[in-house]
Amino acid sequence: MTATGTTTARSASVRRPRHRALSTARARIIGWMLLLVLVALGALTLATWRLSVGDVDRRMDDALRSEIEEFSTLTESGIDPATGQAFTGIDEVLNAAITYNLARPNEKFIGYVDGTFAYQSRQKAPVPLASDPDFTALVSTVTRPEAGSYGSAAGEVRYVAVPVRLENDPRAGVLVAAYFADREREDVNQTARLMLAAGAVTMLLVAAGAWLVAGRILRPLRDITTTARSITDVDLSRRIPRSSSRPGDEIGELADTVNAMLDRVENAVAVQRRFIDDAGHELRTPITIVRGHLEVLDPTDHEDVRSTVALVDDELGRMNRMVSDLLLLARSEQPEFLRAESVDVAALTEAIYDKITGFGGRDWTLDHVADGEAVMDPQRITQAVVALADNAARYTRRGGRIAFASHRDDGTVRFQVSDSGPGIREEDRERIFERFARGESGRGSEGAGLGLSIVRAIAAAHGGRAMVDSEPNCGATFTVEIPIAAGTPQPKHVEGGR
Repeated sequence: MTATGTTTARSASVRRPRHRALSTARARIIGWMLLLVLVALGALTLATWRLSVGDVDRRMDDALRSEIEEFSTLTESGIDPATGQAFTGIDEVLNAAITYNLARPNEKFIGYVDGTFAYQSRQKAPVPLASDPDFTALVSTVTRPEAGSYGSAAGEVRYVAVPVRLENDPRAGVLVAAYFADREREDVNQTARLMLAAGAVTMLLVAAGAWLVAGRILRPLRDITTTARSITDVDLSRRIPRSSSRPGDEIGELADTVNAMLDRVENAVAVQRRFIDDAGHELRTPITIVRGHLEVLDPTDHEDVRSTVALVDDELGRMNRMVSDLLLLARSEQPEFLRAESVDVAALTEAIYDKITGFGGRDWTLDHVADGEAVMDPQRITQAVVALADNAARYTRRGGRIAFASHRDDGTVRFQVSDSGPGIREEDRERIFERFARGESGRGSEGAGLGLSIVRAIAAAHGGRAMVDSEPNCGATFTVEIPIAAGTPQPKHVEGGR
């Protein structure tokens, strides 16, 4: 009960961080998308507002210059357009200029005589500039045209002040054209506020869209999490569904990579289980034999002791060979099992032939020798062919013919061992390559039945195959076929010779 509670608590503690990790990833995606949209909208709004304000400012400046040019034209003529007579005083000039120049919205004309307010346009102003002592002091006594900006109670005022002089009037006059700039920019500011409001709505829409998009993007990751959580040491067959992403995209590649990793893990676990099962199954027999004889051993009977010791030694030797073969099969599925190099096939064939002729009492012949180079592990190929030769020698009567040959064609190299033994039935041709298996005729591997399994494992590690061609009572031809450029391929999973 305590162990179960601990396991449950541990599982819960693992699951929660995964959910938090996915939620955090989703929040980061949404946060970055919102940040990018915010920066883009902010930059667009600011740029639009600044350009619009600059355009309004240029328009006000152009309007002020235009008004001054019109006034200059009026004063240069010295003729009052209302009477057609020459101006007699500064006050008439200011009155005519203000009367005949229609002020635009947010524009104001003001006239001063000897520093005192005298005239102004009828356009209603946001604040009375004529009665503003600071503004009056700033513009009423200028002696040359001046342009500037003044901060009034209604905001910025952009102005141009031009002095007015008449030869027959000693008084000094000043004509001022002013724009209430902040009021003139109000439409632009309103547009900017509307853009900001639209941006806020856009941010909400982007947040909702990002939430949905992030969910779709992270769905394969949730599938990975669910699949990984469902995998146990008993069931390793679960895989991430591939339909959750499009072929070729990054998420699809991630799913394929994780599935490939799970295939390797399942294969490694299967190899481990198979090794344990095979070792447990086959080692049980010699252990039982040894224990049975030791239990009935008579220590006082020297002959019984000698025969029992001999039996135990034989069984221990068999167990040692069996463990070595099982370890070799387990290593055959590891990347470092092969040490491939460029090999002269003819030289390797002759070297192998010299070794297998040591199985005496048989008529050994070398039927064919292939030429050329091939990439393979010469020691493993030699090991496989020697195992086939040993198998052939065991099932060929003394004086029987055993032929060895190598062939090179169609991008492959084939090593063949042909004997004149009892042959193999068709239904046994695949089964004899399985671990601990033999044919019905007794034809199979030596000892525990691992020799042909090792041959097939070596061929598979090279990216090739091991096969047999035989008919009952007509001998058998065993073949190891590998690619010419075997290199160091990924080890293939060999399950029961299939």
